[in-house]
Amino acid sequence: MRPPSADARGAAEERLAGLATPAGALGRLGDLAVWLAACQGAVPPRPVDNVRLAIFAGDHGVAAHGVSAYPPEITRAMVGTFEAGRAGVNALARAHDVHVRVVDVAVDDEVTGPWKVRRGSGAIHVEDALSAEETERALAVGEQVAREEIAAGADLLLSGDMGIGNTTPAAALVAAALGLPASEVVGRGTGVDDAGLARKLEVVDAALRRVGDRTADPVECLTALGSADLAASTSYLLTAARAGVPVLLDGLMAVACALTADRIEPGVAAWCAAGHRSTEPAQSLALDKLGLVPMLDLGLRLGEGSGAVAAVPLVRSAAALLSDVALLAELLPGG
Repeated sequence: MRPPSADARGAAEERLAGLATPAGALGRLGDLAVWLAACQGAVPPRPVDNVRLAIFAGDHGVAAHGVSAYPPEITRAMVGTFEAGRAGVNALARAHDVHVRVVDVAVDDEVTGPWKVRRGSGAIHVEDALSAEETERALAVGEQVAREEIAAGADLLLSGDMGIGNTTPAAALVAAALGLPASEVVGRGTGVDDAGLARKLEVVDAALRRVGDRTADPVECLTALGSADLAASTSYLLTAARAGVPVLLDGLMAVACALTADRIEPGVAAWCAAGHRSTEPAQSLALDKLGLVPMLDLGLRLGEGSGAVAAVPLVRSAAALLSDVALLAELLPGG
């Protein structure tokens, strides 16, 4: 995988240093502008006009085991809400001119479609989430969706999620990647009580014990501990990085998938920026491993891609600053 352009990064850093602003005054917006310029291979960076979000939806067998504050039926209902444009992320997307696409990879209902791999994924503490063949199909879904969004002219890609119980397999993926116990990665998700948190810890701990040394292989992790929607999201992020399209990450699910993608092909992280800090401990641990610092810390735990969409104006602001602010040399006599 080729990295973002080192030449563009150097030129962007030089331009940033030469702007008619005090040294370091743009803070992390300046860092973000340099990252974007390096990803684009252009200095100053081009405007980020075409931002596209794919929400990967699927159900999870663990949802039947008391790990979520909401019933599995909510997944299907929320997919319909996305499609109707009435969910939280839709409101943010309209406000910030972000295109939204919903991809039903594994919702547990009668609806069929071109991206459906199966109805729900297995309960990871007692069985593999997917078969090897289903994992390959889910990876192919994510790749194709990314290719279509890139072909539509995406300047920046975002991945969102919808699936009751999905923070459990996502936490398991992070635990497996970092070699950590369940106690260090599991959070309350959508807001489970103490009893629900205890059950969630038991499920992740049992899943990690069941899988054992298979965690050494990132694709095996998706098969054993992940889900069809998480596998598709992983491939979506991997495909974006391979194509040289920058990615803005959302919460735990997106970051767990980015971590898995970077395990599959090291170098993915260089194409990623972190939109926000989730309330889930596994997300912060994975971000640290990826070397990413989130732009926002608002206590969000909505999912859907909402935290990444909320951060899109910061990316656009960073590009505008590096592009449109005068150079100090232009203001000085003889400049």
